[in-house]
Amino acid sequence: MFRIGFGYDVHQLAEGHKFILGGIELLHSKGPVAHSDGDVLIHAICDAMLGAANLRDIGYHFPDTSDELKGIDSTKLLEQTNKLINKKGYCLVNIDSTICLQVPKIKDKILQMQEVLASVLGISTDAISIKATTTERLGYVGSEDGIDAYAVVLIEKQA
Repeated sequence: MFRIGFGYDVHQLAEGHKFILGGIELLHSKGPVAHSDGDVLIHAICDAMLGAANLRDIGYHFPDTSDELKGIDSTKLLEQTNKLINKKGYCLVNIDSTICLQVPKIKDKILQMQEVLASVLGISTDAISIKATTTERLGYVGSEDGIDAYAVVLIEKQA
């Protein structure tokens, strides 16, 4: 049996914060404001995985009120999310994701992000699609005040 899940995340961008995206650090004057490292791509993927397995959402499993999760590397959240879906008898088949940001341009970083995510999830980089787009200077993404990420995943029940 196959199941599909959809995830979304958004964070404000502000001066003086590290910019972590897809498990790597990008050089930029702004970064996401968040309880964790603010990796919107990983958070959207986690939500999609959890939703596909009917395991609620990322905030339920990793609340932003937890002191132990303060500043956590989101790859650890992704690893735990993968364990949660595996425990329920599912495995990840593939990910399709889109990151919406005005700057920095990330096309040269996508392969590195795919490699990090593939390593954490134990799947091929070919099973991880990461796309990037701008909002043509419209809205909070266009004004460089925020970043969005969307993800769709396919999971399969193991026999």
